[in-house]
Amino acid sequence: MVQQVIPETQPTVIYPESDGQPMSDNTQQFRWIVIIKENLEILFSGDENIFVAGDLLWYPVEGNNKIRTAPDVMVACGRPKGDRGSYRQWEEDNIAPQVVFEILSPGNTSKKMAEKLLFYQRYGVDEYYLYDPQSQEITGFLRSENWLESIENMKGWVSPRLQIRFELTETGLEIYRPDGEKFLTPVELDKLRQQERERAEQAELELQQERQRYEQERMKAQQTEIELQEERQRYERLIELLKQQGIDPPQML
Repeated sequence: MVQQVIPETQPTVIYPESDGQPMSDNTQQFRWIVIIKENLEILFSGDENIFVAGDLLWYPVEGNNKIRTAPDVMVACGRPKGDRGSYRQWEEDNIAPQVVFEILSPGNTSKKMAEKLLFYQRYGVDEYYLYDPQSQEITGFLRSENWLESIENMKGWVSPRLQIRFELTETGLEIYRPDGEKFLTPVELDKLRQQERERAEQAELELQQERQRYEQERMKAQQTEIELQEERQRYERLIELLKQQGIDPPQML
């Protein structure tokens, strides 16, 4: 009797959507994550093939759920927008996030950040930016062949991929869009929208007032024309009356 051989089935690999770690350790770190992520979302809102995410687990290798990391902010050009539980690279045309940002907090050890640098170098990141809000220092790395090389001077540096500009001032890091507009906090963005709304409302009010002035002038011109027509008719009746009485009408000057 021939014994049937049943092929072994590979166990299903589960890719957790959370690593159990908090998104941030403090309000300052969280604020910077939100500023960078939300402003990049706004900057690339018109491009459906640029995906921006914050604190999303990235799995670069299919079948291995231990190889993973969650950049504070990542940008994947060439991938569609949309919700994801994690970024599984083999399901994303094997496109690695090209740009990542990390915001340092007191809980980030030198060993942990060195491991992240090696991870990003190994799995295809082209640009890596590391900002420390406490010391107000930013470090940048740019891919050169198989290595992420340190950028010597970040002051005025323009990201080759994103075209955003980094400036270091007395108050800390400032980031600017290609059009020169500064990255703003959500509160600043809300105030800006409010100001724009107020300007639009003021412009609409001024337009309505101008329309009213135009309408008043038009009605005034119509009234003047009516009065001129009535005056002309009175003059014509006077001329006709004089002719009927045999009197030569006066010559108009």
